[in-house]
Amino acid sequence: MIRTAFAATLLASTTPLLAETHTISPGEGAQERLQEALILAQPGDEIVLEAGRYAMSDGLSLDVDGVTLRGVGMDGTVLDFTGQQGAGEGLLVTSDNVTMRDFALENPKGDGVKSKGADNIVYHRIRVTWTRGPHPENGAYGIYPVESTGVLVDGVKVTGASDAGIYIGQSNRITVRNSIAEANVAGIEIENSRNALVEHNIATRNTGGILVFDLPNLPVMGGGNVIVANNLVVANDTPNFAPPGNIVAGVRRGTGIMVMANENVLIEDNILSGNPTAPVMVIAYTQPYDDDRYNPLPREVVVGPNQFDGGGYDPQLDGAEMLLAAFGGELPPVLWDGLGSLAAVQGTMGWSLNLPEAGKGLGGAQPALMSVDAPTTEFERDGIGAPAELDTRL
Repeated sequence: MIRTAFAATLLASTTPLLAETHTISPGEGAQERLQEALILAQPGDEIVLEAGRYAMSDGLSLDVDGVTLRGVGMDGTVLDFTGQQGAGEGLLVTSDNVTMRDFALENPKGDGVKSKGADNIVYHRIRVTWTRGPHPENGAYGIYPVESTGVLVDGVKVTGASDAGIYIGQSNRITVRNSIAEANVAGIEIENSRNALVEHNIATRNTGGILVFDLPNLPVMGGGNVIVANNLVVANDTPNFAPPGNIVAGVRRGTGIMVMANENVLIEDNILSGNPTAPVMVIAYTQPYDDDRYNPLPREVVVGPNQFDGGGYDPQLDGAEMLLAAFGGELPPVLWDGLGSLAAVQGTMGWSLNLPEAGKGLGGAQPALMSVDAPTTEFERDGIGAPAELDTRL
């Protein structure tokens, strides 16, 4: 009998525990109970947030692999950070294989949800809102994965970010889809990242709709292999409200899709309407830098077929009146600074500044209709986008 009991105990100690569900309800002590569940969770566990509004006085954190954090919907489960004491993010995730879905964060003092070094992470149907609307004191980023491999952002909505609503930085194998970015400085931003697919999103009422950047002096360099396709990029006309000194403080109101200092980028099958500076802008990095690894030019950028419906009619550019007069009252939809390499399908209307070199200002600009070659090869799509297995979590 003793030997049998000992064997049973030994077997139990070597068998993985079954995944558990931790249910949190709103009300007094909800923040403490939620943070405790995030700390004590085991891989495979699910934390379920019941319907209601949760008053948060501090940020939350998760550092356990394989956890799912789930609410009942982006309007049904709301984490309210209006009374947050610190200036940090609403939720910080630093573990792998995490799924977050079906809840909202309102008024975090810093970023909404930030994940750092978190591989194979899923953001699904999450809303981040700063309820006072565009304001320089709002948090910088709504959805903010950085330094990750394997990122799926699907069905999220971000409003009011003072930098980027949906930002993916220094990461690889990324998909951003079916999401809404509204009234942010930058709606969606892909920065110093590779193999990103941005598709079926709505970017509206931002300063700039969709931005693909590469910047110097960051741990991960060399962004590229990006597809921006089948997005609705409309009426991005909000004045820039980024704090002074922020890199996106230089984004011109009315920018639809912008590519800066990136390589191998395809822009196709998007609908661009009502972007008053430029529906599509392809430019070099203009600021001084000290980084031998950095290439400030856009390279191998391809503008495929897109639908343009009004744009370039009120450009936030030096010499706007003369430019409008020269081009008949409305600028062609594609603006290129003339640096790096750009191809466009036949029939694409554009104009070029024809700058002689990067970072030297507009003194040598010679604006004229754009003349570029059509693409000669198929765009290589293999390996672009989040790993397929992330879809199985939705």
